[in-house]
Amino acid sequence: MQELINRAKELLADGTVARVLGWKAGDLPYNPEPAYFETEESLKDFVYNGFCGANLSKYMIEASKLEGKTMVCLKPCDTYSFNQLIKEHRVNREKAYIVGVGCKGKLDIEKIRKQGIKGIESIQGAEITDDAETLTIQTIYGEKTCAYKDGMLERCHVCKGKEHQIYDEIIGESKDTKDADRFEQVKKIEAMKPEERFAFFQSELSKCIRCNACRNVCPACSCRKCVFDSNKFDSSQKANVDSFEEKMFHIIRAFHVAGRCTDCGECSRVCPQGIPLHLFNRKFIKDIDELYGEYQAGEDTDSKGPLTNFTFDDAEPSIVAERG
Repeated sequence: MQELINRAKELLADGTVARVLGWKAGDLPYNPEPAYFETEESLKDFVYNGFCGANLSKYMIEASKLEGKTMVCLKPCDTYSFNQLIKEHRVNREKAYIVGVGCKGKLDIEKIRKQGIKGIESIQGAEITDDAETLTIQTIYGEKTCAYKDGMLERCHVCKGKEHQIYDEIIGESKDTKDADRFEQVKKIEAMKPEERFAFFQSELSKCIRCNACRNVCPACSCRKCVFDSNKFDSSQKANVDSFEEKMFHIIRAFHVAGRCTDCGECSRVCPQGIPLHLFNRKFIKDIDELYGEYQAGEDTDSKGPLTNFTFDDAEPSIVAERG
């Protein structure tokens, strides 16, 4: 992390960038939050560890409108989102100095807690320079340990790879953490009977409190004005007015990002209710791969997405209907 801080200080000092976009420590050892740093002195609060899961690419939409360049720290998976935002003309590449930061998988405090580890006071082993094998956790009940991989976010187990898709320089090494099938959960749901699938999503979506965290954090949700904020419709309400509205919000949002979602998993990471919202998006990704050929949103900045590009080989509506 110190190398990252030193480089940020250099870029600020020589005027290459006007600010740094990274993470600062939160009030607990496992909740760092996105932050801007505009002076070398302010970088004393800069942190980068296994709990820095936030995808900073979306913050670059507003940062692109500011004077001067912004140094932004992007993990390998974040760079797909940044590329997609370039493709959609939502960020200005010339206003960003991208430092690709090493990643060995990001941690999920809830997965750690589910292993019976409570009363956490401090955590060692989450630093980027560590070997990322074991976490040593100090709790009010004594010292506990947890295998790093057992505390990782779900998205890290199906990682798209350790290579940054876009960057100006790279600091730190990345580790390939993929050890699961990206579409395994989707296949299990597809195998359910229709009434079972409905019950599954009814149960999950009923937990929604309409905090809008999923929408606000999603790089693909980049509209300046969202239809769900309109005060002309009940959808503007924070609470679910009925079971239909409850489903409508997430289903419509999934359709809006179809073909553009990079599967960064931020929607599920920030959901306070623990709803696996990424499964909607991943279902669309799986269908697009099967109907139009394998496609990874954000892999480049200029290709046309399968849902916005017509070819004579496209699947006919009747074929799609048969699959459904």
